[in-house]
Amino acid sequence: MDAGVQVKYAEVTPDMAGWRLDRALATVIPTLSRERLKSLISAGAVTVGGRMVRDPATKIAQPGPVEVAVPAPTAAGNAAQDIPLEVAFEDEHLIVIDKPAGLVVHPACGNLDGTLVNALLHHCRGSLSGIGGVERPGIVHRIDKDTSGLMIAAKTDRAHVGLAAQFANHSIDRRYRAIVAGRPLPASGRIEGNLGRSPTNRKKMALVGPNQGKHAVTHFATLQPLAGAALVECRLETGRTHQVRVHMGSIGHPLLGDPVYGKPPREHREVLARLGFERQALHAARLGFVHPITSQALAFESNIPPDMQALFSELLI
Repeated sequence: MDAGVQVKYAEVTPDMAGWRLDRALATVIPTLSRERLKSLISAGAVTVGGRMVRDPATKIAQPGPVEVAVPAPTAAGNAAQDIPLEVAFEDEHLIVIDKPAGLVVHPACGNLDGTLVNALLHHCRGSLSGIGGVERPGIVHRIDKDTSGLMIAAKTDRAHVGLAAQFANHSIDRRYRAIVAGRPLPASGRIEGNLGRSPTNRKKMALVGPNQGKHAVTHFATLQPLAGAALVECRLETGRTHQVRVHMGSIGHPLLGDPVYGKPPREHREVLARLGFERQALHAARLGFVHPITSQALAFESNIPPDMQALFSELLI
């Protein structure tokens, strides 16, 4: 056996007869994602009853032992960088970060380093998710560069799979604080509308038709009326790109400071300029989930950061 290769042993059960091999393995080896298992099967790393199988769609004919040879994750191409992180919670399985506004989550064109991923690669050395065969922090959701607040990353494959499942079934409790233009009437409500790429600007998201984009639901509630504005809480039933920003704008209450989805009303321009507030007034204030390993219910809260607090104070009636 090659150095650095870990062999996982499991047993397919009689009730799995007729199942696809990749589905059966994902059930008996939950620490590996189904996509990862597909690639391992295709690479010849899986034996069933002592016989190598290379087709993920192979049907299970009878119960028996399976072996999966899992190579050690390769190093990520991103550099580890010593960037300070505000850690709300951490154990051997996952980490919850209170992200500042301005910090990009993933390296991409225009932001090749100095990102949250670079910071996590340094912070979590020796304990990182290898989902997909690459050693990396398990980023299972994102918040925009100029949105502040709580987000979670997995440190192990098993935690990654468990957290991803919770995001997929919308059981994560995600609540944002936003300062919006105007005062919503009614003061609380539900916004439902599919989100997809804007047909006129591919860098923006927009409300699209019922058979387009992705289903999205936001629940909002006014927490504090302000001068020509309001502090609202937005609870996400789904988690789509720019969901809060697009949904609140769609009902006539764009986020103050949003350079993409909202032009500030004249009455707020002077305040925003004086404070130097040049981002959407949005903060991920609450994150609740079930720990994917211990099954403990966890919830974390974060106060709005100083720049949003200053804006809030300026607009108090």
